[in-house]
Amino acid sequence: MVCQRIGHGGASALARANTLASFDAALDVGVDMVEFDVRAWDGELVLAHTILHARRGGNVRLQDALAHLAGRRFSDVELNVDVKHVGCERALIDHLRRATLLERTLISSQVPDVLDRVRALEPRARVGISVGGRLARWSQRWRDWRTVALAGIQGGRWDALMAQHRLIDGGLLHDVNDRGGRLYAWTVNERAGIARLQALGVHGITTADPRLFA
Repeated sequence: MVCQRIGHGGASALARANTLASFDAALDVGVDMVEFDVRAWDGELVLAHTILHARRGGNVRLQDALAHLAGRRFSDVELNVDVKHVGCERALIDHLRRATLLERTLISSQVPDVLDRVRALEPRARVGISVGGRLARWSQRWRDWRTVALAGIQGGRWDALMAQHRLIDGGLLHDVNDRGGRLYAWTVNERAGIARLQALGVHGITTADPRLFA
């Protein structure tokens, strides 16, 4: 099994995350997928990790990002769109359809309602539940995140688990595989950590610096 090389925000160690320059940098050093964040701001969808990033201004509009990623240079690169809050789903699906990128996209979120809404709007969409560190899990009221995440995969609620890399062990990978899902690790910025997860057999690893895969 090939472990997908995923660039965080494009290649956020090389250029500002969630920008066209960062996507180009990721492509230049070699990735299989680019991850970026989407949220609503001032009446449209933009690429921004937090509300503070959105307020800062100068954010790439989603439609412009998708037009760039739909270009021939990126034809072999998949997308991981991390949706930050409820309310973006219909517009996101519409933009992906218009750009003919829906089949190349894995939509993820730490908010289960986002993924449920995506699936209701577009059953063909691939979705992944994202589970973060302790504070992130507390904010989403995850009590037994592992049981809930695995049940969601087994029941077809989502296709993948995007887990903060410290949460991943061989048992979790076995359980995800056993239920027909895929396990992705984020965000790993040390070569040794990448090597460990590759040896474990995860399906993909997100890093700010894709040069670490070399």
